[in-house]
Amino acid sequence: MIAKPDVGGAIRGALLTADPAAKVMAARRVARDWRLGRLAFAFEDAMPAQPARPGRPELLPPKEMPRRGKGGSDRGRIALWHALAHIEFVAIDLALDMAGRFGGEMGPAFVGDFLAIAADEAMHFAILNRHLVALGSHYGAHPAHDGLWQAAEATAHDVAARLAVVPMVLEARGLDVTPATIERARSQGDAAGVRILERILDDEIRHVAVGVKYLNAFAKREGLDPKNLWISLVRRHFPGGLKPPFNDSARSSAGLSLEACAALAS
Repeated sequence: MIAKPDVGGAIRGALLTADPAAKVMAARRVARDWRLGRLAFAFEDAMPAQPARPGRPELLPPKEMPRRGKGGSDRGRIALWHALAHIEFVAIDLALDMAGRFGGEMGPAFVGDFLAIAADEAMHFAILNRHLVALGSHYGAHPAHDGLWQAAEATAHDVAARLAVVPMVLEARGLDVTPATIERARSQGDAAGVRILERILDDEIRHVAVGVKYLNAFAKREGLDPKNLWISLVRRHFPGGLKPPFNDSARSSAGLSLEACAALAS
């Protein structure tokens, strides 16, 4: 009988895939193979400290990013969609790393949930890049900021910290800002862009909810209060705090405590 390949190795391979189109396919493949039972629940190799990155876009510190220009200009529109595509590209690796780095500790259901998120993020990136092409550009044509992976590096030692910061802070921020971006696209007559962003917003509510679910389960297992645990972890690992205004309805739908959000914004 031929042994199944281990899921950890498959995740590591996807993380070390640099080409954007190939990474999309690798993320979707590992999620599908796990769902179909083709991969063993085993983690033989450690996850890389950093995922592979394509030669483009050029990655800059956030403070060195060029201004996008006016939102209604062609240059400003393309820069905005490129920034969104980059966020989703990095989100593929954030979800893969969550599954691969902490899956052995957290169990098969955790692996499945975060691999499904990785597949969603891969789809988001693909449709955003397709939209960029329709606008006359493509992913990699503009610089992107390199700060998104820093949260992963800062929480590589602690699954609770990673859950508290990545899905429950970084992804939750998307719940707050995406509605305004949808309205901007609508005002520009960009019906395709509106549909893309509405799809992403719906998916991101589910993604944040997955983070909430597992942090709550961790807190229950450790005999801790989930709200207080989230507040303490964010204050320790994301000292900038949360930036209001919040999309209260979307945050509530994802299971986030609005009381804790207010405390972290004060």
